[in-house]
Amino acid sequence: MKALRLSTEPKRSSIHAATPIKKMHRVWQLYVLIALPLLYIIVFKYIPMYGAQIAFKDFVVSKGIWGSEWVGLKHFDRFVHSYEFGKVMKNTLLLNFYNLIAGFPFPLMLALSLNYVRHRWFKKSVQMVTYAPHFISTVVMVGMMFELLDPRNGLINNILQAFGFDAINFMGNPDYFKSIYVWSGVWQSAGFNCIIFLAALSSIDPSLHEAAVVDGASQRQRVWHIDLPGILPVAIILLILNMGNMLDVGYEKVLLMQNPLNLRTSEVIDTYVYKVGLVSQAMNYSYSAAIGLFKSVIGFLLIITVNQIARKTNQASLW
Repeated sequence: MKALRLSTEPKRSSIHAATPIKKMHRVWQLYVLIALPLLYIIVFKYIPMYGAQIAFKDFVVSKGIWGSEWVGLKHFDRFVHSYEFGKVMKNTLLLNFYNLIAGFPFPLMLALSLNYVRHRWFKKSVQMVTYAPHFISTVVMVGMMFELLDPRNGLINNILQAFGFDAINFMGNPDYFKSIYVWSGVWQSAGFNCIIFLAALSSIDPSLHEAAVVDGASQRQRVWHIDLPGILPVAIILLILNMGNMLDVGYEKVLLMQNPLNLRTSEVIDTYVYKVGLVSQAMNYSYSAAIGLFKSVIGFLLIITVNQIARKTNQASLW
């Protein structure tokens, strides 16, 4: 019996070793689907990390990455002690915090509202109207804003003048820049972002609502005690991910909305890098790379910090 048992053990181990491959073969379609996104991440996210070392060098194209002189933290020190550092950091953080505070609750409230709509045609119509702006390109979006807010022929100023008010140069006033940027973004993205919360609401057990109705709970009480706790883990995960992008505004929309009049509040890190590191005659690639790496490190530290806070409070976390 012992000999028979010993002879069967290698066969069992070989079967167990082949099990993962067999499992992958059964669902090979799923691996094909994930292959392209994975390839995109490797090519455009991980391979470029090799070039991040030019942030610590005085990069010269003719010498290449390895041939360029190593200067350590020179470019980081230059950015931190630059005249524009305080302004661009302040504008970037204020714009991101404003965007987070104003934009994060709207998809949540829209999802909760749509979840209780009983008329199917009305619900579908609202979804279509709120989702549609997401597919407008940034260039078209900014062009629409310039047309609507034009001080001479814009619709908004025509309405103000009809009520006896003076026309306002919205795009030329630095005090209005952040509000225009944030609320136009809320209008454009709230409908599409609420899809995640609608999916989370659909996963809540209907028996909880049935039991609450039997107990005489109002709709407001059901939202507060069933729906919000049900989607809270998803909301916290999204909040953690958004915190990682606190220094990453994205320069396209900001750059298109910028002009010499609102530059005081519209100059952010991304537009500063674009102008100083790439557009200027110096073409300082190392300086641009250093600022980009600086942003990434700060974002990584923010994600770790917020994730640890979520874990300490027994909430959902990324890890």
